[in-house]
Amino acid sequence: MYSLSTCWNSGRHTCGRELLREIRELGFEYAELSHGIRISLLPGILEAVDAGEIKISTLHNFCPLPMGINWPAPNLFKFSAEERRERDSALKHSLKTIETAKRVGARLVVLHSGSADLKSNSIFSRNIDYQEKLEEMVLAGQKDTDKYRKLVEDLENRREKRKDEPMQRSLDMIRQLADAAAENGLLLGIENREAVDEIPFDHDLQSFLAELPPNVRYWHDCGHAQIKENLGFIPNHALHLENLGPRLAGLHVHDVVQSDEGMHDHCPPGVGMINYEALRPTVKPEHIKVLEMSPGLPSEEVAKGFAHIKSVWGPE
Repeated sequence: MYSLSTCWNSGRHTCGRELLREIRELGFEYAELSHGIRISLLPGILEAVDAGEIKISTLHNFCPLPMGINWPAPNLFKFSAEERRERDSALKHSLKTIETAKRVGARLVVLHSGSADLKSNSIFSRNIDYQEKLEEMVLAGQKDTDKYRKLVEDLENRREKRKDEPMQRSLDMIRQLADAAAENGLLLGIENREAVDEIPFDHDLQSFLAELPPNVRYWHDCGHAQIKENLGFIPNHALHLENLGPRLAGLHVHDVVQSDEGMHDHCPPGVGMINYEALRPTVKPEHIKVLEMSPGLPSEEVAKGFAHIKSVWGPE
């Protein structure tokens, strides 16, 4: 199935039914309720679903947003947080997402797993924004320099030293959510992330998933994976997806455009650097394919991206 994420239009709607009608009018039979769905949008969304106007493929945690939060906030509460209070909030609102997913007939809930704290513990060592520095050097053509390799080595060493405890806290949380999802006939999808501090790290995805029940699957974000390839953390985007193919449930589909100003994702498929043809052998009709478009894109550009990806991957 193909679906369109409400991250594209939730910010400009006050009625959930109108929000979903706009997506349906673009030719999508399914929508993903993303992490920008305010509670005030929910009544209209339920009306549209109950009336059969559109179907819901997936929800992206946290959905609906907690009371008082009116902006997209998928990392508002982290599964990996050291503070128990924050983890309790993450559990509470994730269970609410699962409850909502059941109510609207969705198949899967997409999850972020948290992050590792990469800040220096020493007063003698300055903190580095690794993400910003790496992207800056790639854009300056310095990826093949000793300086870049040294920065990556420093980052990798720090990540390996800091990952175990947050990953264990995240696994404990996801196991609890997996039980709740199973009771409601739902899958969970662990999304690969674009930030270098977010867990599980790309080389840990298979072992991370191996620790979890079978209703927890891999959710592949094409834009995030391409950014990681650009930075050198994934040697080959297509091979990375192929290796995780047996656990794959679905994908966030968007393109990446790299310019002197930075790496921009959430672009329409076909306008950027992702080789969708190379990904095609792993993508099957049973996988959920959610276009995750930037809110600033005109509807015509969304429609063109939809037509392009169907021309490469097929109509189903």
